[in-house]
Amino acid sequence: MRNKYYAKTARNAVKNLRNTTDKAEAQELYKKVSSMLDRLAKKNVIHKNKAGNLKSKLALRINKLN
Repeated sequence: MRNKYYAKTARNAVKNLRNTTDKAEAQELYKKVSSMLDRLAKKNVIHKNKAGNLKSKLALRINKLN
């Protein structure tokens, strides 16, 4: 149950980051989301490659913002 809660919280955080249009705000959120994904991967809630893929895609999206 705990893993399900943390995974859902991470999905919501990723969704909020994707919907952000302000670059400065997105960069701040990215730090928190990246840390969260790393912690979940370390605890085997999500796979480490999935965490890496999500972080990579989010970083690309943030860099495309104006």
